[in-house]
Amino acid sequence: MTDHAETSPPSGQPIDPELLELAQQVFDLARSGDAAMLAAVIEKGVPPNLRNDKGDSLVMLASYHGHVDAVRTLLEHGADPDLRNDNGQTPIAGAAFKGFDTVIETLLAHGADVEGASPDGRTALMIAAMFNRTAIMELLIAHGADPKARDANGVTALDAAGRMGAGDAQARLKELGS
Repeated sequence: MTDHAETSPPSGQPIDPELLELAQQVFDLARSGDAAMLAAVIEKGVPPNLRNDKGDSLVMLASYHGHVDAVRTLLEHGADPDLRNDNGQTPIAGAAFKGFDTVIETLLAHGADVEGASPDGRTALMIAAMFNRTAIMELLIAHGADPKARDANGVTALDAAGRMGAGDAQARLKELGS
């Protein structure tokens, strides 16, 4: 996940290079998990849902890099826990992919959609199952994730686990009758 700030806003006027540099620094704060500085810049007027050129929000970047305190700070300052990037991915799906259960707990506590499905229908539970992340699967299921949900190709979490050879995930999903 890299940031390449756009060279002109919708008005067609070039963006001030100093403003671009400032935006890069704010994205870096999210990536590095600097919760205190994120709170400070938001309190100074930086939008909590600031997004880079790939549509990654500050919450997405902090979630993907496993920074629970930064995620919590952003959410407490009004950031959207479900803001999708340009690929349709949600912060909860990014955290499931990376294996950050405490980030997922924080997102859920602040109203994130437990399914977190991408445009192709792949849910956070399917992602967790693919990578044999059984603790995350349990967390998502406890918060209402549907183990029988299917993506656009008809694939369930159990199917996804099977395709990836995620034996523990398969066993747990079978116990649940998926």
